[in-house]
Amino acid sequence: MTRQASPEPADGIASLVRATPAAIALLDEIIAEHGPVLFHQSGGCCDGSSPMCYARGDFILGDRDVMLGTIGETPFYIGAAQYEAWKHTMLTIDVVPGRGGMFSLDNGRERRFLVRSDICRID
Repeated sequence: MTRQASPEPADGIASLVRATPAAIALLDEIIAEHGPVLFHQSGGCCDGSSPMCYARGDFILGDRDVMLGTIGETPFYIGAAQYEAWKHTMLTIDVVPGRGGMFSLDNGRERRFLVRSDICRID
């Protein structure tokens, strides 16, 4: 079962992100410790291939970053180039065992966020 993201992403894009209960539980744990956060998916190598979770204010969004939607009150952004590659997919944020990205707030919790994707539309 997944919780659907809020339907208010930027630029009129239909909501393209949702989360599993395990992801919501880990996100709630992180918010309780760090306050409001955001996700960013850059599509780069190494840590950039995982969704990164940052305290709001600790990550500066780029002019070309695209907001895909929200998970509860947590916005989910993606780099413009990655959006072009993934714009036909629904992203599901999940949790698996392992270490999070070096700068991501899931690091050190022995669980990390993971993106799963399903093709959902074609323009």
